[in-house]
Parts: sequence; C-alpha cells; structure tokens
Amino acid sequence: MRAKRPAFDFDRVLALRYNKTINQKIARIARGESFFDRFSIKKRKIVPFLLSQTDADKCRPSIIGRPKIKECTMPEEKKTFYMTTPIYYPSGDLHIGHTYTTVAADTLTRFKRQQGYDAYMLTGSDEHGQKIQKIAEEKGVTPKAYVDGTVAKIKELWKLMNIDYSQFIRTTDADHVKSVQKIFKRLYDQGDIYKGRYEGWYCTPDEAFWTDTQVVDGKCPDCGRPVERASEEAYFFRMSKYADRLLDYIESHPGFIQPEARQKEMINNFIKPGLQDLCVSRTSFDWGIPVEFDPGHVVYVWIDALSNYITALGYLNDKPQLMDRYWPADLHLVGKDIIRFHTIYWPIMLMALDLPLPKTIYGHGWILLKGGKMSKSIGNVVDPVELVKKYGVDPLRYHVLKEMKYGADGNYSEDLLVGNINADLANDLGNLLSRTVAMTVKYFDGTIPEERQSGDHDDALARVAEAVVQNYAKWMDKLDFSRALESIWELIGRANKYIDETEPWVLGKDDSQKSRLAAVLYNLSEALRIVGVLIAAPMPETSDKILEQMRIPEDLATWDSIQHFGSYPSGVQVERCEPLYPRIDVKALAKEKEKADQAAAKQAKKAKKQSKKATAPGVITIDDFGKVQMKVADVLSCEKHPDADKLLVFQLDFGDEKRQIISGIAKWYAPEDLVGKKVIACTNLKPVKLRGMDSNGMILSAEKDGELRVLTVDGDMPAGSIVG
Repeated sequence: MRAKRPAFDFDRVLALRYNKTINQKIARIARGESFFDRFSIKKRKIVPFLLSQTDADKCRPSIIGRPKIKECTMPEEKKTFYMTTPIYYPSGDLHIGHTYTTVAADTLTRFKRQQGYDAYMLTGSDEHGQKIQKIAEEKGVTPKAYVDGTVAKIKELWKLMNIDYSQFIRTTDADHVKSVQKIFKRLYDQGDIYKGRYEGWYCTPDEAFWTDTQVVDGKCPDCGRPVERASEEAYFFRMSKYADRLLDYIESHPGFIQPEARQKEMINNFIKPGLQDLCVSRTSFDWGIPVEFDPGHVVYVWIDALSNYITALGYLNDKPQLMDRYWPADLHLVGKDIIRFHTIYWPIMLMALDLPLPKTIYGHGWILLKGGKMSKSIGNVVDPVELVKKYGVDPLRYHVLKEMKYGADGNYSEDLLVGNINADLANDLGNLLSRTVAMTVKYFDGTIPEERQSGDHDDALARVAEAVVQNYAKWMDKLDFSRALESIWELIGRANKYIDETEPWVLGKDDSQKSRLAAVLYNLSEALRIVGVLIAAPMPETSDKILEQMRIPEDLATWDSIQHFGSYPSGVQVERCEPLYPRIDVKALAKEKEKADQAAAKQAKKAKKQSKKATAPGVITIDDFGKVQMKVADVLSCEKHPDADKLLVFQLDFGDEKRQIISGIAKWYAPEDLVGKKVIACTNLKPVKLRGMDSNGMILSAEKDGELRVLTVDGDMPAGSIVG
C-alpha cells in the first residue's frame, strides 16, 4: 500500500540555486526539512520566488519507502545584459550628441528587455576636476552647488527623452567616493601606483595630459584647443607594465573594440608605440576625491570616472551587491573621442584589480553640423529640449538613430529632421495606420470578420514580416541602429505596397469580395501589430499609440508573439484615429523662420538705436574704455546659420582658445570671403543665443550709407594680440 504523502506547503518561499543539487533541495522541503540551511553560494546568484501550484504539482514526491523526486521544470533565471553610457561632464547643458548616445543605449536596453533579458542600464555624471572648479569660482558658488544644478537638468533631459535607465550614478556619491579611495589604495599597495612629478602639457577642457611629442603646434591632439604647461607632484599608474597583456587580450578577443577601425587605431597609435605611465592624482586644485594616505592630492579623473561602472554595482562599497550578477559589462557605449580611455586605461585598471574585462566597447561617431563637430566649449551645440518642444520626443529619437550609421559620423540639420518626419513618420508609417483603420471602420464598422479568403500577395507580405523581425534583431545585436530602423521601414513599405496591389477600395465595392477584403485588412492589421512591437524600443510613445489604436492586448505585444505572422486578435474593434504624425508644412516653417529673423533683426536694430541714444551725449574715461577687451582672431571657418539667412557662424582662433561668434553680416559677405582673414573681436561681451546657437563675442565692423566692412588686420599680427 502506497504510503501517505506528507503535507507540503506550496506557498513556502523558496530560493533557487542553479546547479545540479536543485532536486535534492526540493526533496528536502518535500520531506519537511528546512531548506534555509545557509548553503554556500560562492559566486552564484540565489533568486527568491514563490513556487506556483502548477510547478509544485510537478515536484510532488512519489513515496515508496524512501521519497523519490521527479525532475521538475522550474522557472529559469533571466539572462542578464549590462550596458553603460559614459558619465557626462556637467560643465554645461548637454546637446544632441549626448542625446544620441543615451537614446541608443536606452533603445538597446529596451530591446533586450523585450527579448526577456534582465537588462540593466547605467548612466550618470562625472563631477570632479579643475574645469568644474573654475566654472564654479566664476559663478561664485561651490563646485557641489554648481554640479547639483547641472545634474538636475541632465536628469530632466533624460526624463523628457523617455530614457528608462536602471541607475544614475554621480561621482560625488558617498559610496563611489569610498570605493575610489579603496581602489587607489589597493593599486598603490600592490605597486601599480607610484609617486613622482608631472612635467608636461595639460588640456583643461579634455582633462588630459600630453607629452611634448604628442602636442600639435601647442594644441591638444584630441580637441585642437590650446594646452598649458603644468608641473606638479603627482601619483602615476604603471600603464607600461600591462601593455603586452592588453595587446594580447585585444588580439585574442575579436569584437572587444568596435568598430574594427577603432581597434586598429588604438593598437597602432597608442599601444605599439609604447604606453606612457598615467598621471592619476593632482595637487594644483582640490575639487576631487582626496587621496586618504597623502593629504593635498586628489584622485585625477580616470580612476575616479571610469570606476563608476563597477562602483555602481557595489564594488568595495555598501550599495546593493550586483557585481556577481552583472559584471562584466556586456557593452560600454561611448563616443569615439573617449574610446582611448575606455579601451586602454580602463582595461588595464581592471587587470590590475584582477577583474574581468567588459565584453564589448563600442565607439560611435560624432553628430556633425556644417561647421564641424559639436562642442560645449566652442558653443556650436543643438539643444535637444528645443527640438522636442517643436517636433516631439520620438521624432528626435528616430532621427538621431537613423542618421548615425554604424561606426561613422552623422549629420544634423533641422531640414533633414523635418524631412525624416514628413517622409518616414507622416507619409509611410502614419498613412499606413490611418488608411488601415479608416478602411476597417468604413467596410466593417471597425471589426474584421472571421471569414477571410487568402489571395495573391498575402504570402509575400507574411514572408517579409517574418524576415524583418529576424533582420531587426540581427542589426540591433550588431549595434547598427540605423539598419535596424531600415528593417522596420522595409515592412512598412511592403505593407503600403500591399495596399496598392490588393486595391481594397475596389474590393469594397463588390459584396462577393467581402471575405477577400477582410483578409487584406487583417494582414495589414497584423503588419501594423508587428511594427508596433518592433518600434517599441526606439520609439516607445509611437509604439504605445499604434498598439492602442489597433487594440492589441499585452500578450500579443511581446517579442515572442511576432516571430510568426498571423496573430492579430479576432473580434477587436478599432475606431478612426487622428493622424499619427501630421505633415509639417515646410513652406509655413520657412515663413516662420523668416519672420523670426526679421523680428530678431528689428529688435537688434532697436537695441542699437537705444544704445546710441543712451551713450551719444556721454564721454567715457580711459577706465571705461579699458573694460572692453578686444583681440585679433584667425577665422578658421565660416558657415551660414542653418536657421537664419542673415547670420554667419564663425569659428575663431584667439591663440589660447577657440570661440564661436555669430554675426549678422551675411548680406555683405559670402561665408568663404573671410576664411583665413585676421579679424578683431570683442571678447568680454556676455554670451548670447542667436536662433538656437551660442555666440561668444562680437566681430568689429564699420558701416556707412548701408555698406558694411569687417575690420581686419594686415601683416603677421598673431591671433590673441590685444587691441587697444
């Protein structure tokens, strides 16, 4: 006779250890023994969960004398995916370039979550350094007060852009500070850090040291801005000790540095010529993490900034311990200008700490304007907040992802953004949705009948849809977000073509073709369902609108549900909808720009008259005149303002710095007329924003009877010479 089975508490909280002993653990619970015996977990993750009644039934023991446990199907632990953005330097407002990096990271994170991964995204702010200290002093506030305000604006921007990060780390966080101090001490104790003296060149904007051989004509080889001579006591990291090991690792791990061109650059330009030991502390300023064992020294940028990727996971601090779960990182996503620090300095630091290296470091290109690379220091930046106010969040997300091709630089202009909205979002996607819904409402009162007759072109649409899902996933995994979007639009284009092929407006006139018409509208609705799911990562708001409009339930808005064509739900009723993306009237937009230009010119003229009226009767003293700072500048480049016909955008070299100045002289000069000339500019005017672009000064000119001439300097007078 079979023994009576002992009582089993199916609501008991269990913990699943992923190893061969799991069935033994379940058997112990079945026998009434305590499971919580503090077994060694070493580096494995224990995940608490409630055992469902169904799963418990699968684990019920069959007892004949000694209990025997059936193999049970337990919930599998999710695969993890850990990705990071750079932590941004809060020396000013972030621009569209920073937005691209973070939108790309958010898109990939959302995609991995769609696929069922436990995806963790880290972003944050790098808040220490000499530049921050100088800016704070100029503003009359403490460095901490300054970065608090800037970081708050960064978080507001990411909220506006629908960035669903898992954690925002600040290098001023107490836990991060504690970890950095421990890392610095450990590296010092094991002989990887030593004390010396730095003699060389320093670039404040880039927070980078350079040797005599690396400096190019007195300028930073990375950013092209002037460097200054520095000499101070400092600690150094023995980079050279790990150079051979790093080279072996890179060459034996294809894909570690992406794209491949960046890998070749790092090897040939930096590693093989010989790595210089890295300065890792400073004594000439104090806004940084103090070196505990040597007062007067603060930890210099790279040990502080780069270690955020592990301190955020609880490394050597009291935060939740996530290192075992998420490290090594699956992807560090960075701009190409900082890839050297991430592919040389950071891996060597990890080697010294005996930690695994990240799986992939991807250095994407820059977003370029007509005048070149955007830079907060130069001031030629595009404000994403203004673009969102004007065009919306998802159009901007779509634009930056589409225009940044894999590994290459991308271009930005407002005309290109408007073109993408009109062609791709309004015409292609918006029309597909509105036409499909409108015909469903017109011919079937919003509900597609169950009786459907297949016909020509149905299979072709289905094949494209299923292929697009696979291609989209392939390009996302390859970090080619532009091609991933192209895949989605391939399905959108095929669905629009399907409408032209099947001519549902013709079918609707023939009652005998109602079942065929139902099949056509069903297939279009299914294509839109798949598009709605695919587009959820890059354009989450648009995805929600499509899926809501098509009345798609949650279980049919998943990644698994779109692996095969034909799951659009039966019986749902759709209603007519507002256009997903109305077309932007380009002519009206141009007129608005023209009116804004005229208003700005009128305001400037009025201000000029008021200034003349206010100052004409007066006589200034030599002290008054001395307040005006004027310098000679070389004109490096000159371009038309993208949003104002009367303005020219100048990039000027003043010898010790570069500046962007905008001048309303387009009526009298073509952009190329002044390139290479030496002009005189006032350099201590308060910066202003003209049609969305910063202007830091004023180029001097003379005007009479409606004619204007810019004041230039003859001879060999060097840039930066004082005019007075």
